[in-house]
Amino acid sequence: MKVLVVGSGAREHAIAWKLLRDDPSLEIICAPGNAGISELGQCVPLKITDINGLASFALRAKVDLTVVGPEGPLADGMFTLSDQTAARSLVRRKLRLKSKLQSVSPSR
Repeated sequence: MKVLVVGSGAREHAIAWKLLRDDPSLEIICAPGNAGISELGQCVPLKITDINGLASFALRAKVDLTVVGPEGPLADGMFTLSDQTAARSLVRRKLRLKSKLQSVSPSR
């Protein structure tokens, strides 16, 4: 599962660290990130104020979950854009889950 963490501070580092601690199989991507976060995952040079750029990147990278740390992007509409693209992400997750369930279900 790919997780995009938006921000570059200690809060975002703590979020990324905790996510990986709970599920080491996660792929963490942070925009823009910092040196500490780069030890946990990939950092991409996107500004937190570039809402359209973040949304486009999330779609291209097939991000499953976006966690926004700073309040600024939320106030600028990040939630609205994330909400518009969340349906595609949710469909992908449901299809993967359905496939996994079918592969472990006993035959009738």
